[in-house]
Amino acid sequence: MFLPTAPQAILIDLAGVLHIDDQPISGAANALSDLRTSGLPIRFLTNTTRSPRSRIVANLRQMGFEVEADEILTAVLATRNLVQQRNLHPHYLVHPDIAEEIGCSHSEPDAVVLGDAGHHFNFDSLNRVFRLLMQGLPFIVMARNRYFMETDGLTLDMGAFVAGLEYSSGKTAEVVGKPAIPFFHAALDELGIAPEQAVLIGDDLADDIGGAQAAGIPGILVRTGKYRTTDEEHPSIRPALIVDNFPTAVTRLLGG
Repeated sequence: MFLPTAPQAILIDLAGVLHIDDQPISGAANALSDLRTSGLPIRFLTNTTRSPRSRIVANLRQMGFEVEADEILTAVLATRNLVQQRNLHPHYLVHPDIAEEIGCSHSEPDAVVLGDAGHHFNFDSLNRVFRLLMQGLPFIVMARNRYFMETDGLTLDMGAFVAGLEYSSGKTAEVVGKPAIPFFHAALDELGIAPEQAVLIGDDLADDIGGAQAAGIPGILVRTGKYRTTDEEHPSIRPALIVDNFPTAVTRLLGG
């Protein structure tokens, strides 16, 4: 896919693009300010499912980023909306920090919802989910990312647990966050922008760039975060542009 000559909106991943853990990527805060000065509408899309949106906003502001809560679309809130729309009463296996934002498990669940529980993944909690799936309950997952970057290196993400439960139960999970097409389109619907008029900036070749392209949105891959050099040789996912970092992406988009 090719970048639009004059993009009308910018979608931005968070972890790995603007920051790694609580450390901002060099120049990213100033680049975001430049993007805002241009007047282009912005939305942030994140598959982070260990923190509520309020904490994500607070952490970003602490790192020097100008953000508002209503600019951030999270896989957690998208999942909550889906559960409400379908009037489901799930069993949740999620991180305790998002329990208040997502809801409580029900004693007689009619679905299973999985988030990144981090250290709270254990045999008993996973086996409980497995048994419910074997009873025929639908399997909904906030994301299925393979890994993410922390300051001390790559860290296993929830995708491994999703894949294991799919293998054992024979059920296929429904993904709500990236790379699900409705997740990208929800951001564009808020802005009233067509997919081909937008650009996504991300560090995950499959979930960010591949997901955006499937939704009709060209993507810029940054060489930070979870980026691997082998991403540039992928046989089917070809970013519209590959740059070293977020500031470089903004410079290119603004015609610098």
